[in-house]
Amino acid sequence: METESLDELKARARKLSARAMNCKMELHDLSEELPVNWEKILDIAQRTHDAFAALQDARARIAQSGA
Repeated sequence: METESLDELKARARKLSARAMNCKMELHDLSEELPVNWEKILDIAQRTHDAFAALQDARARIAQSGA
């Protein structure tokens, strides 16, 4: 497995942050429209959870690199 440079990690974290914020807004928008589209709750919540988990992992890797 190839090790990412600090700059690559930071760039990845920025992309993950944007994705996490998009998921957060999608979840927020869904909540305001309830009960319309209630069937999407689990799917959107899981994607939001996964996005924030990936972001947290990327930030931890940056912290471990000493940045």
